Amino acid sequence: MDLPHDIAGSGPTLVLVHGVVHRRQAWNVLLDQLTPYRRVVTVDLPGHGESAALEDGADLMDQLVEELSGFVRSVTPAGERPHVAGNSLGGWLSLALAARGEVASATALSPAGFFVNHADQARTIYTFRALRGVTRALGPNTPKALRYRAVRYPSLAAFFARPSRVRYEDAVIDAQSLATNALVDKGLTASFDLPPVVDASVPVTVAWGRRDLILPVYQARRVRRVFPQARILILPGIGHVPMTDDPNLISTILLGGSAACSSDSPN
Repeated sequence: MDLPHDIAGSGPTLVLVHGVVHRRQAWNVLLDQLTPYRRVVTVDLPGHGESAALEDGADLMDQLVEELSGFVRSVTPAGERPHVAGNSLGGWLSLALAARGEVASATALSPAGFFVNHADQARTIYTFRALRGVTRALGPNTPKALRYRAVRYPSLAAFFARPSRVRYEDAVIDAQSLATNALVDKGLTASFDLPPVVDASVPVTVAWGRRDLILPVYQARRVRRVFPQARILILPGIGHVPMTDDPNLISTILLGGSAACSSDSPN
């Protein structure tokens, strides 16, 4: 599958992977700070943004990992091992590539897949479905309703600690994707299993917003059970989708995470 993407900047390749119902433009707020130091690749995952949906059949998460793995290889110059970073679902996918030893480093921002138990995962599922119900109820009135800050800010609060920093145009697109994206129901009940043995030579950074209402920060305690080499950062005042909450901080984390290299990387 050809995945729509953008490439900007120069330096070591850093592939940025968005979360569920998001799109590659979610990273735009960081590009000015990243592109002087990294060759930044932003991509629309299958079923998101401008990408076609996956075919039914094979395991959803396996398909996503394989699609992303092939994409990363295709956009990385010969002889280079890329760095990868992602948010939420994109964070889990980034860690999956790190577990397989396919990247020079991985940085995950509030990654999915570290639920404490079934009830913890059910809480996240309920949150998504409740928000989806609201956006579907608004229907064609969504753009008009979101013009009012009294509607827009509360509707974004589950994802962003600072909803006022989200552009109106982006809020409308995200709301419409939440209402219609076919991957939501499949992804919410998917198994986020990582390999039982991971490549511990790949540097891993995991940053988690303390104000994350989708995947609460206590889940960060489970990361080192899978990635004992992980560097864990807890970010006060930051929500689930952290890029607009504090672009300077998140850019610094992404640059720092992608400065580390696995032992066999030429970078």
